[in-house]
Amino acid sequence: MFVVVVEFTIRDEFTERFLERVMQQAQDSVKLEVNCHVIDVCVCLETSNRVLLYEVYSDKAAFDVHLASAHFHDFSEAVQEWVSDKQLSTFERLQSGN
Repeated sequence: MFVVVVEFTIRDEFTERFLERVMQQAQDSVKLEVNCHVIDVCVCLETSNRVLLYEVYSDKAAFDVHLASAHFHDFSEAVQEWVSDKQLSTFERLQSGN
């Protein structure tokens, strides 16, 4: 499995709107993309304008499909001015013996 972790820092005045929009984006991605298995939206307990996404795809190609999707482009354009920083890392999910 291909895992993407994205950490956003949101401009304070846009935090509530960003959270609404990113939750919709997560739901749309899982619903519309067969190889997008999980997008968890997490909010930092200490600083609510820090938001982490944990995303699981079948493979890198599935993530590329996600990046090319209309709903991703709409999301990215909508939140661009709300985000002061964005960090993205990718991982390979290893399966345990269970």
